[in-house]
Amino acid sequence: MRASRHRLAAVLLTVSLALAGCGAADEGPGGGDERAAAGRPDAGYAADGPAAEGPAPDRPAPGAKAGPGATAAPRTGQQQHVIRTASLSVEVEDATDALATARAVTEATGGHVADETTERVDDDHVTSQIVLRVPQAAYDATLRELAGAGKLLSRKAQAKDVTDQVVDVESRIATQRASVARVRELMDEATKLSDVVALEGQLSSRQADLESLLAQRAALRDRTTMATITLRLSEREEPAGERDDGPGFRDALSGGWNALVTTGKWAGIVLLAVAPWAGVLLVGYAGWRWLVRRRPVRPGPAERPDAEGSSS
Repeated sequence: MRASRHRLAAVLLTVSLALAGCGAADEGPGGGDERAAAGRPDAGYAADGPAAEGPAPDRPAPGAKAGPGATAAPRTGQQQHVIRTASLSVEVEDATDALATARAVTEATGGHVADETTERVDDDHVTSQIVLRVPQAAYDATLRELAGAGKLLSRKAQAKDVTDQVVDVESRIATQRASVARVRELMDEATKLSDVVALEGQLSSRQADLESLLAQRAALRDRTTMATITLRLSEREEPAGERDDGPGFRDALSGGWNALVTTGKWAGIVLLAVAPWAGVLLVGYAGWRWLVRRRPVRPGPAERPDAEGSSS
């Protein structure tokens, strides 16, 4: 009876070992893919766990030194963030009309005017400088349309890749948020007033750092989603060779008439300026004449001998 039991146990052990060997063979090359396809956890599942906190694939581990021939691992599936800026100088026939067209083109793409400066030069020419913000998707088309508004004098475009900076800011935000959450958990567990005060100071400092990082992210998002175009518009100036400097009959007549009008104007101004003084002098002269007529008339020398003879 005992011998049959030992024999049965040996058979079961042999069968279990055979099944274990088959299972090990199934876990060879390709076994992990089949298991992942079946919905079971694989090595990649650890990416959502503690292993995800390790260094990113495109960054070296802390303390590791890259060798002479080491190259950065290529980014796969990562969105590229680029800051695009451009400056244009265009000569147009009418700067006012060209400015209105540029504004309409920008608003049609969903952009807006950030800054605008317009000034008049020599009473005949207008120059304008306008800063436009347009979506990245409409950047190239808007640039071509603005450059074709007239004669292109200069053009400068720049694209700056800030993907690493965006990724770094996002990583620091995640770390700072986790730090703030840890401090809050410690505050909930703290029982001493001194601990609470110290933790509140830590929380304020880390919250301020988090807000600064959020502001940096907002600025990066604005600069990477909206391109900046600086457009300068100037009107065409008439060349000196095309001007007619020789005087003609119409110029002579116009000049003579202008001289006559100017002379009459100045003569009238002089008369108006002298009129008060002339009035004063005229009043003084009239008064003087009136005084002279009121004075009594004295006898002359011829009348004195006759007066003496008659008395004798």
